[in-house]
Amino acid sequence: MDSQTRRVEPFYWLLGSAALVVVVAGMRAAQSLMVPFLIAAFIAIICTPAVQWLARKGVPAWLAILLVIFGVSLVVLVVVAITTASINEFIQNSDKYHVELKASDGRLITWLEKEYPIQSSSFSTYIAESLSTGVVIRHIKTVLTGLTGAFSNVFLVLLTVLFMLLEAAGFPRKLLALSNGNPRTLEKAEKIREAIVQYISLKTALSLLTGVLVGLWVMVLKIDFPILWGLMAFLLNYIPNVGSILAAIPAVILAFVQHGLSTALVAAAGYVVINIVIGNVVEPRVMGKGLGLSTLVVFVSLVCWGWVLGLVGMLLSVPLTMIVKIVMEGFDETRWLAVLLGSNPEPRSGTP
Repeated sequence: MDSQTRRVEPFYWLLGSAALVVVVAGMRAAQSLMVPFLIAAFIAIICTPAVQWLARKGVPAWLAILLVIFGVSLVVLVVVAITTASINEFIQNSDKYHVELKASDGRLITWLEKEYPIQSSSFSTYIAESLSTGVVIRHIKTVLTGLTGAFSNVFLVLLTVLFMLLEAAGFPRKLLALSNGNPRTLEKAEKIREAIVQYISLKTALSLLTGVLVGLWVMVLKIDFPILWGLMAFLLNYIPNVGSILAAIPAVILAFVQHGLSTALVAAAGYVVINIVIGNVVEPRVMGKGLGLSTLVVFVSLVCWGWVLGLVGMLLSVPLTMIVKIVMEGFDETRWLAVLLGSNPEPRSGTP
């Protein structure tokens, strides 16, 4: 019997791998449909603590959900309106910024060639060729246009959030019915849900703090579109390490265009300080050490989710992978996979 089981086991692994490929291909094909629902699920998880808090205060469940949806809708619509206006203004002024950037870098190239004529000649040629084709500004426009596209289905997203929150109230009863009334299944699902809500809520709060600090810093330096750069810092903070660099690049370039090299260096230093303090000091204390992902897993998840779901997949790559890890930790059969995804696994109690 054991030998027969061993012979069948590779077949199940192969079947599971084939099913995974089919699922991933289906997600990529349905990207335009999946992205709004994925954003809605993300917002619904963030809103869950607020709904629960209102329910504990004696507010009826339906009214609590409506109040939260109204508040979220108001915030989202205001942010989308301001951000879209900023992006459109930046795109309209992109030609002007390109001319100013070329003039600023022309002065920089002249200084480099004067101070370091041999070492900087090839570097100066490369910069001149890049600026002549508008590569820098074009890349920034591409990123901002993609960000605008993520806001195109606001009404669908908010309506989906409403139905998700309404459906969440009856989910425990459905889970009990599926498990034939086994309370342990409900307890395990509740632990997984609480872990997911806690992680995403804390990560969102820290990302919001990062965005506010970046926006204020950019505003102090009198760089155009501080709300836009703060929003980018908020969104890209979900991507560890790489996200903070990507968020800083356009703001630092714009600082260089508007105010020169010294202001650009000060802006970059502010980004570095903010991200080091929040990422290496505040976040480990708030989030704890048990939810970390290995650096390789972060990079692979960024590439994979970005390939499957585009820009939104890149922004949500780490939260999505963390959800997968938390779910795997809740079951003995898949706990070993969660350990492989983690950065600093701790031995289970009772092991030497």
